[in-house]
Amino acid sequence: MQYRANPRNGAQLSVLGFGCMRFTRKGGGIDQEKANRELKRALDLGVNYFDTAWAYPGSEEALGRFIQEYGCRDQLNIATKLPQYRVKKPEDFDAFFDEELRRLQTDHVDYYLMHMMNDAQSFERLCALGLKEWVAKRRAAGQIRNIGFSFHGGTLQFKALIDAWDWDFCQIQLNYMDERSQAGVEGLEYAASRGLPVVIMEPLRGGKLAAGLPRPVSHEFEAMQPRRSPAEWGLRWLWNRPEVTVVLSGMNDIAQVEENCRVADDALPNALTADELDLYRRVLDAFAKGTRVNCTGCGYCQPCPKGVDIPVCFAAYNTSYADSLFTGLKEYMMCTTLRKVRSNAGLCVKCGKCETHCPQHLPIREELARVRKRLENPAYRIAAAVVPKILKY
Repeated sequence: MQYRANPRNGAQLSVLGFGCMRFTRKGGGIDQEKANRELKRALDLGVNYFDTAWAYPGSEEALGRFIQEYGCRDQLNIATKLPQYRVKKPEDFDAFFDEELRRLQTDHVDYYLMHMMNDAQSFERLCALGLKEWVAKRRAAGQIRNIGFSFHGGTLQFKALIDAWDWDFCQIQLNYMDERSQAGVEGLEYAASRGLPVVIMEPLRGGKLAAGLPRPVSHEFEAMQPRRSPAEWGLRWLWNRPEVTVVLSGMNDIAQVEENCRVADDALPNALTADELDLYRRVLDAFAKGTRVNCTGCGYCQPCPKGVDIPVCFAAYNTSYADSLFTGLKEYMMCTTLRKVRSNAGLCVKCGKCETHCPQHLPIREELARVRKRLENPAYRIAAAVVPKILKY
C-alpha cells in the first residue's frame, strides 16, 4: 500500500480508502460477518482510512462493531459526516455528533465532514448557528481531529466554500469523466494549492466506469496494453494526480478489496505514459457520442441573475445521455436541487446575459429549455418535493 502525506500535519494516509456506504445487506440490516472480513482484509493490506456517514443506514454501527471486535482503533482513521442539512438549532450539533460517537464506539473522529455542503450559503447558515465555536470546543476536547466537507456542486461554488474558512481537508467527486463537472480538476488543483488534502469519492461513478460500459468504450480498454480492467484504469487516472490524497472505493467483496489494494500498491503519481493518457481521450471520445451540449465548464456564463448553475445543469444533462437518464437525473438533483438555494434550469427567465459571455457561443437559453424538458420531468418534480422532507433539509 502506498501512502500520501496530509500536507497539513504530515499524517500518512493510505491512497486507497474504504468507502463504507455499500456494505452487503442481509435480513434488513448489514451482513456484519461479511463486512468484517472485507474490512479486516483491507486493514491487513494497509488501508487506514475508512469513510462512513450518519446518512448511510447501519454503516457507522457496522464500522464501530468491527473496530471493537478487532481492537484496531489506533490502526485506522475514521471519517464520518454530520448531516448538516438537518441541523436546525445549536443543540443539534451535539445531538448528532454524540450519537455518531456512540455508533462508532469511539471517543474521537479523525476526519469529520459537513455532509453534502454544496454552497457557501449552507456554510453561512451553520456559522449563524455556532458551527465555528462548536468545532473549536470539540477540537479542544480532542474529539475532532480534522474538519472538512463533502461537496456536490459547481466549481465556482466549491472555490467560494474553500475560501470561506480554514478547512483541514475536503472531499469531492472526481473521475476521468467528471474532469470538468462538479468541483472538477480545477477544484482539485485549487484545494491543493491551499494546502488541503483532497479525498475523492465516486472514482468509478458508483461502478458505472467498471462494468456495463458501452461497447465502443469497452473496445478501447480491451485493445490497450498492458491489459487492465476498466476499474483499474479509472483508479490509475486519479492516482496519477499528485494533488489526490485518498481515493475512496465502496468495496463489498474480498476480490474488490484485493484488486484495488494491488493497484494502490504501485499506481504512482505522474506515472501514466503519453500513450496511456491518450487512452482516456479515446474513451471520452467514445462516451462523447452521447454528449448533447459542448459546454467546457469554464464558468464565464456565471453568475446567472436568477441563480441557475449553467455548467452544472449541462454536465448533468450530458450525463443523462452518455451514461443513463437515471444517473443524469440523480446528479441533477444532488447538484442543483438538494441545496438551500436551488440552481436548476427551471429558474431561467431567458434574459440572455449568459450568452453574451459564453466563449463557445452556445445557445444557452435554448439548451437550458432542453435540460428542463428532459430532467425536470415528473419523477424529478416528485423527488424535488419529497426528498428534502425526508432529509428534513
